[in-house]
This record gives sequence, structure tokens and C-alpha cells, in this order.
Amino acid sequence: NGYLKVRIGEAVGLQPTRWSLRHSLFRKGYQLLDPYVTVSVDQVRVGQTSTKQKTNKPTYNEEFSATVTDGHQIELSVFHDTPIGYDDFVANCTLHFQDLLRTAGPSDSFEGW
Repeated sequence: NGYLKVRIGEAVGLQPTRWSLRHSLFRKGYQLLDPYVTVSVDQVRVGQTSTKQKTNKPTYNEEFSATVTDGHQIELSVFHDTPIGYDDFVANCTLHFQDLLRTAGPSDSFEGW
């Protein structure tokens, strides 16, 4: 239980999705995305960054906060904003709170991930 504050700095090394390659006017393998990041705690969305246009290395510097009760994990997911239909999944990362607390003290923060 506690207060969660997450700052999304940047994403690097994002790869084009099949949809973006299929609808690309550029050469295959070089397609820029329109990425955004969602922040979820135990599969409940607590935040979403803005969409950055035409980049595979977006910089966000956006912060999200949430009160967490009996939380188990935080998930960061990157999606490509598509003009029609569902957005394309690009990548994700899941961090378990128990693993974080086991290796840190109560006042520690986790930067640079």
C-alpha cells in the first residue's frame, strides 16, 4: 500500500509494427511510429502519455501518480497510434512491486529504467 509516482522519460529502440510497415510509403524496415505509453497498476490504467508523431525514440517527460492498495505489479506498454481501428501494440514491461521492495529501502526511488 502506498503512493506511486512514475515519470516516463523516453523510449528507445522501438521497432515498426506489421501494420505500420504494411501502410508505409517508405522503404521496408524504416518506418516511424506515432507512439504513446500507458501506465497500468494491476491491469487498471492510471495514466497515458501524449502521442509523439513520427519517431522511434520519443521523449515524454510526463509524470503520473496513483494511490495503490494491495498492488502487485505495474505495467508500462507502448502502442502505435493508428488512424483507423485498434492501436498497434509495440512493447511492454511488467515490474512486480514485491521485487522492487525486496531490493530497496522505503525511501528509495528507481531512476533510469
